[in-house]
Amino acid sequence: MKTANGFQIIEMFEQFSPKQYAMEGDPIGLHVGQLNKPVTKVMIALDVLEKVVDEAIECGVELIIAHHPLIYRPLKKIDTTVAGGRIIEKLIKHDITVYAAHTNLDVAKGGVNDLLADALQLQDTEVLIPTHETALKKLVVYVPKADEQKIREALGKAGAGAVGNYSYCSFTGEGTGRFLPGEGSEPAIGSLGKLEAVAEVRVETIFPENIEKKVLSAMIKAHPYEEVAYDIYKLENKGESLGLGKIGVLAEEMSLEQFSEHVKQTLDVDKVRVVGDLHSPIKKVAVLGGDGNKYFTTAKFKGADVYVTGDMYYHTAHDAMMIGLNIVDPGHNVEKVMKKGVAQILKEMCHERNFDVEFIPSEINTDPFRFI
Repeated sequence: MKTANGFQIIEMFEQFSPKQYAMEGDPIGLHVGQLNKPVTKVMIALDVLEKVVDEAIECGVELIIAHHPLIYRPLKKIDTTVAGGRIIEKLIKHDITVYAAHTNLDVAKGGVNDLLADALQLQDTEVLIPTHETALKKLVVYVPKADEQKIREALGKAGAGAVGNYSYCSFTGEGTGRFLPGEGSEPAIGSLGKLEAVAEVRVETIFPENIEKKVLSAMIKAHPYEEVAYDIYKLENKGESLGLGKIGVLAEEMSLEQFSEHVKQTLDVDKVRVVGDLHSPIKKVAVLGGDGNKYFTTAKFKGADVYVTGDMYYHTAHDAMMIGLNIVDPGHNVEKVMKKGVAQILKEMCHERNFDVEFIPSEINTDPFRFI
C-alpha cells in the first residue's frame, strides 16, 4: 500500500466533484491548513462545528472534507474566546486541513442530490435544474493486436466508453504500426536501429473531460509500449446533463401522508413539514438538498406531484399551494447523506490506486433544530 498526500486525495475528489461545477461565488476549496502533507485518515463531514473538530482530533484525522464551507464569509478577526475562533485555532494546532465542496458536490454525479434520490428510491431520474453539460473527448490509441483486449478493459474500467446506459463502448480498426527504435530506447517489440512493422489496432473511445487524467493513466499503465502513440480530440457531441436536484418516479403510487412517512424513514428524520392535501396521490417526485425555495416552480413545471427540499419559507409554501404543488420539508440537515456516500466513493478510488487511507463519516449530529 502507498501513502497518499493531501493533494492526491483532493485530486481524486475533484475528478468526482470538479470545482467548475460550483455556483458562482461559492467559497469552495481549501479553507484551513495545507495539502502538502501525508494523509492517512480523512473525515467526511456535513458541517465543521467545534464538536466535529473535537471528533476529528480524537480520531487522529489529518483532513476534513466538508459539504458546508467553514468560512462562508470573509473573516474580519479570529477571536479564540468564541467558538468560531476556537475552531480555527484547534484545526491549526492539530494540523488538520479543511477542504469544502458545496454546490459542486450538489451537482456532481453521485453527489448530494443523487444520494438523496437513491435514498428515496426514485426511478428513471433526471436533473431538475440543469447547470452544466459534460464536455466529451475522444481518445484514439494504437496498440499491438495481442494487447487490444487489455487496453479496452483498462479504458472501460477507468470510465471511458460510457454512452447513455451502455459502458465499455469502443471501436477497433486494424492496421500496421511502423517505428524505428533509437539510441537509449527499450522497445517492447523490435531492436535498436531496425525499422519495425507491427500488426496493430486503432482503439477509439470517448470519455468526459473531467476524468481525462484517470483514463490516460489507466491506458498508459496497461499499454506494452515504452512510448504510447495516442490522440485526443474535443467533441461537439453533447455530454451528460448535470445540475441541481433530481426528479424521478416512485415504484408505486402512495398518498402524500404515506410518502411523508417514507421520507422520514429513508432520510432518517423524526419530523417533516408538509404542504398539501395528505390524501393527494404521489408518483413523481422532485428532490433538492439544502434550500430549494427558488426552484419550486421548476418542480411543478416538470410534473412533480411533490417537491422534497429544506428551509421552505412561509410565503413560498403559500405560493406552492396556489399552483397545486405538494411540499415535504425534511430540513437542510438531510444532506448528511453525503457523509457515508462520499466516504465510500473515495474509499473505492483509493483502493484502485493502492493508497492506504481511511475515510470515516463524522458521527456528530450538526442539525441545530429540535422538535419538542
